[in-house]
Amino acid sequence: MKTLAELEAIRKKTLDDISLRANKDGVRVVVGMATCGIAAGARPVMNAFVEELAKRSLNNVTVSMTGCIGMCKLEPIVEVIGTDGAKVTYVNMTPEKAVRVVSEHLVNGKVVSEYTIGAAGK
Repeated sequence: MKTLAELEAIRKKTLDDISLRANKDGVRVVVGMATCGIAAGARPVMNAFVEELAKRSLNNVTVSMTGCIGMCKLEPIVEVIGTDGAKVTYVNMTPEKAVRVVSEHLVNGKVVSEYTIGAAGK
């Protein structure tokens, strides 16, 4: 059996982890991780976002995953949801593109238009 102090430490860590995932004040990066997304390479894309954000110590950005976004031929799909609720949808993502999105969009506030869903009339 755990002591009360150990249980309280576990409780605090769990609550801290939950608050990281529920960061409503920051930007959210949502990666489509349904079967089609995973088959198209969404896992390395998500890992690239997490690694680049950690490297840059960006604590106001939350990376999470979702199921099917509904456009399988454009996978991997990533949605960046700003603090104002505005959403940018990036398609056909790669880990290299993810690093550029972090650098230009998340750090400098400039959408990488050529990676978006509307770029090539998609």
